[in-house]
Amino acid sequence: MISRREALAAMAAALGDYSTARAADGSRPNILCLVSEDNNPFLGCYGDTVVRTPNIDALAAKGVLFRHAYASAPVCAPSRFGLLTGVHAESCSPAQHMRATAKLPPEIRTYPELMRSAGYYCTNNAKTDYNCDVDPARLWDETSPAAHWRKRTGGKPFLAVFNYMVTHESQLFRQVPGRVKPSDVRVPGFLPDTAEIREDYAGYYNLMERMDTQIGERLAELKADGLADDTIVFYYSDNGGVLPRSKRFCYDEGLRCALIVHVPEKWRHLAPAGPGTVINSPVSLIDLPATLLSIAGVRKPPLMQSNAFLGRDATGPRQYAFAMRNRMDECIDFCRTVTDGRYRYIRNYMPHRPWGQHLGFAWTLKSYQSWETEYRAGRTTPEQSRFFETKPYEELYDLQSDPDQLNNLIGDSGQRANARRLRAALNRHMLAIHDNGFIPEGADAEGFFASRNPALYPLKRVMMIADIAARRDVRKIAVLNRSLDDANSVIRFWAANGLVMLGRQAAPALAKLQHLVRTDPSDHVRVAAAEALALLDDPQGVATLGAMIVSKSPVAVRLLALNALIALGERARPALAEIAEASSDKEEYIFRSASYVKALLDGSYRPDMSTMRGTTAG
Repeated sequence: MISRREALAAMAAALGDYSTARAADGSRPNILCLVSEDNNPFLGCYGDTVVRTPNIDALAAKGVLFRHAYASAPVCAPSRFGLLTGVHAESCSPAQHMRATAKLPPEIRTYPELMRSAGYYCTNNAKTDYNCDVDPARLWDETSPAAHWRKRTGGKPFLAVFNYMVTHESQLFRQVPGRVKPSDVRVPGFLPDTAEIREDYAGYYNLMERMDTQIGERLAELKADGLADDTIVFYYSDNGGVLPRSKRFCYDEGLRCALIVHVPEKWRHLAPAGPGTVINSPVSLIDLPATLLSIAGVRKPPLMQSNAFLGRDATGPRQYAFAMRNRMDECIDFCRTVTDGRYRYIRNYMPHRPWGQHLGFAWTLKSYQSWETEYRAGRTTPEQSRFFETKPYEELYDLQSDPDQLNNLIGDSGQRANARRLRAALNRHMLAIHDNGFIPEGADAEGFFASRNPALYPLKRVMMIADIAARRDVRKIAVLNRSLDDANSVIRFWAANGLVMLGRQAAPALAKLQHLVRTDPSDHVRVAAAEALALLDDPQGVATLGAMIVSKSPVAVRLLALNALIALGERARPALAEIAEASSDKEEYIFRSASYVKALLDGSYRPDMSTMRGTTAG
């Protein structure tokens, strides 16, 4: 691995190296990034026949459309960490979690900093949400609702980013009238066909049409200023859609984005293809920072994991696009996924948790409420019910024949080669980026450089134990039992979680689990061991979890304990007093989780009840 000193030296050398991107007259292209929130490519140019998006369609007709573009995370904050740094969020924990503050080391420089050093005027209007401790005001010449290329001076080339909130998830919390009606939409097979679901789908189409109008207005400004021929325009969404089983989930609905690039004639040599071209190879939004630097003629920093798909440093097409999910707001989960555009492989490291963990913010949507109502009433098909049930360790889908991803092919003998290929690709990627996702939130191993210390985080060994744990093979219980004695707390954490996943089959480890709950120096390990004990009907388990949620432990530990109590269901009843106390906690995620499990236990829960106190939008 490159040292910190080498990384800084390479960055310094790169900053002045932009002259080769200049044209003969010394100019460089302007760059305009138009970023919409939370949407799949519900666009005419992507083949959608319901929506009307004439402005984006026109941009695609004279530009390059990437058919299979994917976010690196299915929610904004981890995705935007990657969009800012060109580094996967799961390489710099805790950035992989939704709503976290990762420490960004100085060796990881953001693309606006580098482009400003190369002479660009860089503005952001106005969303940041970078999931790390950077000061946005330090990165940009201006970041505000008033930021605009028109404020630049001295004829500098500009990079201007405009973010469009009109398609954000929260905009569906109220009715959205418009041209598209509920009867116009297709309800995918994983959802029941209810009035509320149809209404949210129709409303989202209407939001997309509003967003298209706003994009058209911005492009008209560019033309009116006489800058259209000198400006490369990017249009993309920051993550996938928000409709049920979209945002926050590692299916195509959560990860597939729009990506269109228009390169005017003057800069056509920087483009990957000519006007009107559709590129079918996969592309990841993690590659945008390197691409912007490549256009500006700035070499990417050595720690950047991004690869340019335009400009002087463009590489060949990607074979795969990778993405991840860890904690989403108050719910803890762990998924990794890879796609080649045709097949999607998903690995669930917490298969004992359902897909449909209750998320207070998401459940504000009437479509989520309706889905759970139908499930509880027994009116859903097996394909629609599985969202509320536990997961398999691995999933594999043929996106061409099964775009709704209903038929898991992981056990299909005809798909063994594809499963093996994608499984191996994901393993290589996780090791290459040094995936931090196995580190319990708040543990000592967190951080880009700390996690690369094998004494704190022996990744290969951790992956082996996590694989054994998530496969839930009782024949491996001896390995998990031995690993409870490991000197490394991350190993012990995953071994204890493996015993949680075995449930009552973990009885041979009872004595060790009891010892861990009493004596382990890691609170994360104690929580996992306590959940395993609770599943073995040892009262010490629920008692420990109950005490933990009202303790002075860090929020991440208390939330881990609350997630365990939610999963335990009726077994959690002995901790009801502590749960009730936590349901008035000042920490929003503690409040949401405790309010939810309290309602489940006291019988007051309804899918349409709110567990929200704040509005922590994603």
